Order: sequence, then structure tokens, then C-alpha cells
Amino acid sequence: MYFTKPIARLTFQDVVHFLKQGVPENTLLDYKYMLPKDNEKFAKTIAAFANSMGGTVIIGVKDEHDKPKPPFSGIAFHGKIRGQIESIIQNYIDPIVFVDIATCKDPNSNNMFVVVNIPQSNLTPHLVGRLKRAYIRTGQASRPEVIVHPDTLPWLMDNRRKSQNLRHILIDKAEAHFNNFLRSQNKEPSSAHAVCGFTLLPLYPQTPITDYKKLPQTLKQASFDYRTEKWPREGTVNSVQDGIVLNPSGTLNAWEFNCYGLISSKTVLADENNHIDLNNFYLQCVLFFKTAARFYEAIGYISPLLLRVKISNARGSIILSPEGERKIIEDYVRIDRNVEPMLLSGDMAKFCAQLLEELSWSLNLPMQGENDGLSKAQSILDECKII
Repeated sequence: MYFTKPIARLTFQDVVHFLKQGVPENTLLDYKYMLPKDNEKFAKTIAAFANSMGGTVIIGVKDEHDKPKPPFSGIAFHGKIRGQIESIIQNYIDPIVFVDIATCKDPNSNNMFVVVNIPQSNLTPHLVGRLKRAYIRTGQASRPEVIVHPDTLPWLMDNRRKSQNLRHILIDKAEAHFNNFLRSQNKEPSSAHAVCGFTLLPLYPQTPITDYKKLPQTLKQASFDYRTEKWPREGTVNSVQDGIVLNPSGTLNAWEFNCYGLISSKTVLADENNHIDLNNFYLQCVLFFKTAARFYEAIGYISPLLLRVKISNARGSIILSPEGERKIIEDYVRIDRNVEPMLLSGDMAKFCAQLLEELSWSLNLPMQGENDGLSKAQSILDECKII
């Protein structure tokens, strides 16, 4: 949550630089000098983060009044600490919480910091210890974690339902913003053929995870070179409630980024003759996921995401492909899938290939070879230099 690079690439100096900022412990952050001898106590911290909004534990830090206390020298290097943490989670938390662990060794000494990233879980409640108690993170210094009594577990689940409602609201608002953009281009949404939308957002959004005022700068951080230009393409940037909308010049395309972690790209695929360029469609797919991976890396988001791919008003459109023309017979296609942010920055070719193959089948365009989707995705990634 607090580092703008994948946890696997964190260095000792990255942690020192963060600690010098003096960020106090809160609902998303916890400092510990040593791995607690009380295993259940440490498991309680991990489970409370997973049951709440996720968070980060940094081991090797003394704190004073909830703020990191210098000098920031870490603790003696211990090669088995990763295994100890994993063992505590397996033995004390049910169901198991999956975390990312980085051991950041000082190249000039035998010291290290340990950073544990805990994603917000979609398997809540996670219960701790023999008594199977559920905890949530409060951010209070005196009571950083509190027990959720079994009688009040419905309250925890209700919070998740509220998050799901917020998720629907954010998706609907992005849809409305795109429709308003089409109207501004003198095109009624109902007359737009084969509207394709890719949307990613936190599985359980609750509060803003970045400052909406910083989003223009975050967009610049997320951009990358593609062919002879920057992607996403330059265009008009407008502010909307909680975020920004980018309309690349000369396209019927809109990108939206908001402070709750939503990223959305919507575009009209069909031209005036109701034809769809298949390669352009594949390109939109791959470039969206590359942009999304860089966006979540820039804001340090690590928790589960909901992916929604939707193609509407598509029936009758003609797909132009090297194999010839194919007519779409479905009016509406939608794929929902839970994904991890690290998946986007991992084997992106394989991830995109699976999605391309599923979408192609849904659009009456089954791929001919077993690895067609992978080869198409990999060729685009190679062209974008995204590997």
C-alpha cells in the first residue's frame, strides 16, 4: 500500500526512505521491531488486516507514539523468517490468508527489514486461534485490532455488502460518463455499435485509496511508450467526481481513473460500416491491462480486483480478420473475473491470451490453434516492449 513498486523489488533503502517520512501506524500500517514470540498475536494482526482493507506490516522498526523511531537500521538478518511467518499463518488463521513477503537486506551490514503485504480478502471472516475469533483493524493506538463477536459477524458481512453497492455505483458512473462523452461527440449511445468496455476496480472498495488531485500525475506515471507515441494517447483530460476522464484525440474512446482505484477504458469498436478490426480489438485489450498494471503499481495497491469486460450492442457487427469476415450474433457479452494486481504484472501474455480466447469464442470467432490467443497477445506485448 505504501511503496510504489512491487514488493519483490523493494530494497533496504526503499524502506529507510519510507520510514523517514514518519507515517504513523493506522488502519493500513503496522510497525513491529521483532516477530512477536506470541504467534497468535501476530496472526491476529494479519487476519485483522485481511478482514478489513488490507495493509502492510514492517518488521525491524522501533516506534514511539505510533511513529517510526530512528535510527532505521533494521534487525539482524534471519533467513528463516519468511518460513516462520508462513507457518504462523497456516497454523493460526482459518481460512489461510495469502500474503506477499519481502526480506530487504542491507548491502552494507547483516541487517534487514521484513515487509509483509496483506491484501484485503474476499474470504472474510478469517478466524484466529483455537477459539476461532475474528478481528478487524481499527487504527487506534490502544486497540489496533478488536474482536468481532460471532453475534456481530453479520455486521462485518454487511460492510462487504456496502462495498459491493459502492462498486456498482462506481461502475454505473463510469458508464454514464462515457455516454455523456458520446453525446458530446453528437453520437447517441444507443446508436454506437459494438461498445467495448474494460473495467478494473477493488473487489471491496470502501474508502479512497489515493488522492483524486494526484490522479493526473499518476496517469503520467502509468503511461508507457507504444510504437512512436505515449500510451494512453494524449487528449482532453476532464475532472469528474472522485476522478478524471481522458478522451484521446480523434477517437471514440474514454479512459477513467478514480480515487477508489477504478480504471476503465470504453471505446466504440465498429466503424461507420459496422466493421470491427480484430487486431485493433486485441490491441485495446492488451494495452488496457498494461496501463492497469502500471496504475496499480503507481498507487501501491495490492488487494483483489474485479475485472469486468463488456461488449454491448454488438449483434450484426462484422469482424474483419485474416481468416475472413465473421458476423457477431450475440448482442451482449460480459465477463466478470476476480484477479490479483500482481497477476497483471506477472505473466501478462498468458493472462491476456486466456481472456482473448474466451472473448473470441463469445464473438463467434473461435481461435483456430491451441495457442492462437497466446501468440496474438505475445506479439502485441513484444511490439509494446511489455515483457
